Amino acid sequence: MKRIILCSNSPRRQELLAGLDIPFTVDTGNTFEERLEGEVEAHEVPRLLSAGKSQGFHRPLEQDEVLITSDTVVIVGREVLGKPHSREDAVRMLQLLSGRAHEVVTAVTIRDCSRQETFSVSTQVHFEVLAQQQIDYYIDHYQPFDKAGAYGIQEWIGYVGISSIEGSFYNVMGFPVHRVWEALQRFL
Repeated sequence: MKRIILCSNSPRRQELLAGLDIPFTVDTGNTFEERLEGEVEAHEVPRLLSAGKSQGFHRPLEQDEVLITSDTVVIVGREVLGKPHSREDAVRMLQLLSGRAHEVVTAVTIRDCSRQETFSVSTQVHFEVLAQQQIDYYIDHYQPFDKAGAYGIQEWIGYVGISSIEGSFYNVMGFPVHRVWEALQRFL
């Protein structure tokens, strides 16, 4: 049996991985700096960041360990949205998403001592037009500063603002558990 390590501070990723009923530990020690050099195609951003987090893990893996890292971005038009840096940035992001479709892309890297696999999953999300009062209410009550695109689909804004999705709900939460399960079967 291999020991699974999740290298993520995200309580949502921890909750979703726990839902697979696979024992794991959380170890967030990492030396990777989340920034990219030069022009990078939008869909490659989460793949590069997830793989970078895996390689930046703070220590070598032992023979019986499997490491999981991940990164999620929101792509609207040609802009890549990560986590908002401030309340104003969160307002800007939600105004940008209002009344539009966007894409949520999550990349996951699974690595052991001898191999590494990185994959990504994409989901289309459609937002209704959001009133400024709705945006302000959501930000003030839910503080979405740790979420790509400044929103959580499983929170109030998802209930009132998202009209439809095409793809995985869990991917929009930041962890495509169905694909993680499939990949772990190959590693375990």
